Amino acid sequence: MEVVVSSIAGELVNRFISFIIKKYNSQVNLDEKMERLQQLLHRVHMVVEEAEGRHLTNSKMLLELKKLADAMYRGYHVLDTTKSRTLRISRVEEEEVSSSGSSIYSFRSTRSTAAAVYQELQSALDNLETMVSNMAEFVLLLGGCDRMFRGPYDAYLYADNFMFGRHVEKQQIINILLQDNPTPSAPTVLPIIGAGREGKKTLVAHVCNNQEVLSHFSSILHLNGESFCRTEHEVFIQAGRILVVVEFTSDVEDETWKKFYSSAASHMGRGSKIIIITKIQKLTRFGTVRPVCLHSPSPEEYSYLLKVLAFGSTNPEEHPQLASIAKDIAAVLGGSMITANVYADVLRKNQNAKFWFSVWKKYSNVVRSNLSEFGEHPRHLMDKDHPIDITNIASSPNPLRLMPPHGENDHSRKDLPKVIFGELISGSAILPKEEFELVAWESRIPPYKKFLNLAKFLGEMNLP
Repeated sequence: MEVVVSSIAGELVNRFISFIIKKYNSQVNLDEKMERLQQLLHRVHMVVEEAEGRHLTNSKMLLELKKLADAMYRGYHVLDTTKSRTLRISRVEEEEVSSSGSSIYSFRSTRSTAAAVYQELQSALDNLETMVSNMAEFVLLLGGCDRMFRGPYDAYLYADNFMFGRHVEKQQIINILLQDNPTPSAPTVLPIIGAGREGKKTLVAHVCNNQEVLSHFSSILHLNGESFCRTEHEVFIQAGRILVVVEFTSDVEDETWKKFYSSAASHMGRGSKIIIITKIQKLTRFGTVRPVCLHSPSPEEYSYLLKVLAFGSTNPEEHPQLASIAKDIAAVLGGSMITANVYADVLRKNQNAKFWFSVWKKYSNVVRSNLSEFGEHPRHLMDKDHPIDITNIASSPNPLRLMPPHGENDHSRKDLPKVIFGELISGSAILPKEEFELVAWESRIPPYKKFLNLAKFLGEMNLP
């Protein structure tokens, strides 16, 4: 019996030593690959940032820039994921070594997880290697492109004061605005389509503040659906080229549009343009050129954005645990740009792992409760102007709902108490006993929109 026990113990020791040796070798290899990925990301990021500061008129170069940026965000995401999983694996192994009775089975599980991390890293590395090897021609052509004027909101001075991404879409719009109209006597109509709160008006505001655009047009006129219907011909009687920006929140009859466009064509100067901003896909029928469509950022791009905003001037490399939690928070937020700004602002003010974890846990519970009650993520409910359960965010003893419409609103109800959403998240807000107005976000960049929502306790409302 003693011989059998001794044999088993010896086998366990041999497997343990073998595992430690393999783990050391694989860890060295993993560290080398992570360092290589980091180097490649620095090279690609440098090219992307340089390209975003150039005036790219070539549509294929814009497409290549989009591919480079997407590969860069995926690379950063894999790098963060690898660091996060490696950190967790190390903790699990420390716990397993200090415990007894489950060594071999736990080692196998850990080894399987490590293999998955390694494979994901290798895939990202291969993809970025290919992108870099094919980047030479793009860099060469980039040198022949003029530099763009860098306005105050194009500079990366403050993380929450610049428009993240959308560089390709912005350049596409600028190119169309600066081109000659296909029909000299008829203004070009460019539809810009995207879901609510995707940054359509922010993008157009940045385009209209571009120095080349400002120099190209003698005046820029902004209309909404109501003013559009009341527009008189005299509005267009201005010297030079005019840029008209029209925002539609509902569909427009063809005859109404034809009357407006005919008046514009008759009275606007040659080279004038019209931009349509809307989330209504059907309105693309009024366009004379292909629409520019704004889509939600990819999970990798969204994760990168949240990390940049949440850390601010702090180096994420020095806080791996916070970086890991930030990635998890980004995963549950659902891709909303407004939500990213709100949560990042709260996280940046208190860079404490315990606090960040509590923020993640609260919103995870919010997602879970809305999925359970309404069958959808809060982001999708918001797009449909449906009530959202925010009880877990507010830690309220009574059910609390965020009421539709969930849109931009400059008309505050002065009779209601105000609560800052960031204070609600951090737990520093004092909740009124009745309905109140939740100030979700006040944009620090053009067009300086304020996002307001009515919040009501469940006893005061009748849900559909």
